Amino acid sequence: MSHQSDLIATDIDAYLKQHEQKQLLRLITCGSVDDGKSTLIGRLLFDSKMVYEDHLKQLEVDSKLVGTTGGQIDTALLMDGLKAEREQGITIDVAYRYFSTAKRKFIIADTPGHEQYTRNMATGASSADLAVILIDARHDHGVLTQTKRHSFIVSLLGIRHVVVAINKMDLVDYSEERFEEICDDYRSFATRLDLPDLHFIPISALNGDNVVDRSEHMPWYTGSTLMNFLENVYIGSDRNLQDFRMPVQYVNRPDLNFRGFCGTISSGIIRAGEEIMVLPSGQKSHVKRIVTFDGDIDEAFAPQSVTLTFADEIDASRGDMIVRPGNLPRSRSEFDAMLVWMNADGMVPGKTYLFKHTTQTLPGTIDTLKYRVDVNSLHRSPAPALELNEIGRVGITLSAPIHMDAYRKNRSTGAFIVVDRLTNATVAAGMILDKSGDAKNRTVWDDSDADASTSPNAVSQVSADDRAARFGQRPATVLLTGLTGSGKTSIAHAVERKLFDAGRAVASIDGETVRRGLSRDLGFTAEDRSENLRRSGHLAHTLNDAGMICIASFVAPSGDVRQKVAKLIGEGKFLVVHVATPVDVCRQRDTKGQYAKADAGELVNFPGVTATYDVPENADLTIDTTSDTVDQCADAVVDMLRSRGFIK
Repeated sequence: MSHQSDLIATDIDAYLKQHEQKQLLRLITCGSVDDGKSTLIGRLLFDSKMVYEDHLKQLEVDSKLVGTTGGQIDTALLMDGLKAEREQGITIDVAYRYFSTAKRKFIIADTPGHEQYTRNMATGASSADLAVILIDARHDHGVLTQTKRHSFIVSLLGIRHVVVAINKMDLVDYSEERFEEICDDYRSFATRLDLPDLHFIPISALNGDNVVDRSEHMPWYTGSTLMNFLENVYIGSDRNLQDFRMPVQYVNRPDLNFRGFCGTISSGIIRAGEEIMVLPSGQKSHVKRIVTFDGDIDEAFAPQSVTLTFADEIDASRGDMIVRPGNLPRSRSEFDAMLVWMNADGMVPGKTYLFKHTTQTLPGTIDTLKYRVDVNSLHRSPAPALELNEIGRVGITLSAPIHMDAYRKNRSTGAFIVVDRLTNATVAAGMILDKSGDAKNRTVWDDSDADASTSPNAVSQVSADDRAARFGQRPATVLLTGLTGSGKTSIAHAVERKLFDAGRAVASIDGETVRRGLSRDLGFTAEDRSENLRRSGHLAHTLNDAGMICIASFVAPSGDVRQKVAKLIGEGKFLVVHVATPVDVCRQRDTKGQYAKADAGELVNFPGVTATYDVPENADLTIDTTSDTVDQCADAVVDMLRSRGFIK
């Protein structure tokens, strides 16, 4: 086997210790029916010498009896173990396989592609670090619906690393053009998904091309093979090691001298001697010991299972949560969540269900279905209920508060399942949304899809035509978007000066100024950036209603959020100017050291370094301050306004 080494023969203890310390990668394969998921995993095991001899002999027999490859080795049979799966040549249940190489240990979940088994796919994805999404290269009508549904669930479940494996390249003559077509098709769909680490690999799972060994048939592809990528993808920063959360699962009381609180650390790090707090009581103490099966340790971290003893006699029981006093989760009984419905019986708003969250199980109701997501277009539409495999945003009320984090921040304390009280069947899986239920802070883009531009100010007795006649201009909002240090704010101020000197009614707003006042309560997460731009969009809309031209300079990294602002302002009044200064130049201009802090990990979600920046695809104007001066760039913006008829 590929993970064998000379240590097995010379020092078995050293080998076992080396094997134990290998990093574990959990991954899933998903996609539409017959895209080759089981075949791919079987090929990974087969080519990596991970199949035992007796299994290999049985595989040869089974391939002749129930295989789909004309008597040749059918590696899919290594995964499809159910009789119904072999008879139909499909995957029904999630099949897990464990194997290791010299670099890593792996747990692979082979998930079914049929729509009726989507709930099984969501189950397999809930604990995965990486997803391999397969696409059949023969499909002429683009990315299939089920592939889109699986991709959406992968994004929803917070899987950061995604490999799109374009399979069956041997059936399209290993065409580079066909590969690029599928990549472009998938990218156009995935722009609205949260897939920060996306890769494409052309493969033939049946023949092993680019699976473990590099293909001789595709010399045009110079990237990594699938196995090489799996062995080297960096997942060390995926876990939340900042927010300490440990739900209490069991109180261990073997004798009068010992009382320990057992559980699995959901996130964060805890050390002996540190202060802790038990929720919901709020009692504080210090960690006296961290006890494990192998003895006491000085430090524990997620996802270890440990027993904590405290310096003081305080009460804690199953369902409570141990945290740090200065870093508390939200404790609420009402919140919003994204729900994947997994039951043939539809969701019934107002019906009482059981909600299992960490080690707590509480009764509660799904009060409202705010919208349902169309997996093809990712558009949101009103609906009375969710049916099998449908996804939507809901409002939930529980009988008592739970201690939770947003799912994006903490997958363990941000996830829950919904159980039918009568049948005891799991009917849904949910992901708690960031700041939901907090009316002061939460992002409210989704509360209403109403376009503010279609709701004129009925109170004002001054019409838009009156203002246009007075000012000699049409109102507009010009968004200058670009990386930090691109020069967008300097250009915005220069444009404002030129327009003002020309007698125009104009005002400029920028992200830093808005954050000092209107958005001083917001941070720099993707959700906070979205909310900051929403508030600024309403401010710009108000200025436009007053007949003014608004010059706005914001990083605005999300293309999806920029589209929402365009809808808010009004399509005919919103112009996007991309300040396309290269990131290397932006770094040189950085007087605050923000890029250096982002490189060092001190600034998270920093566009261009630790977060993505969606380059505007159809910007009204693109300028580059490396080739033009600020004054020339400002002239270009003014000329654009003049050519569009906003000013004369």
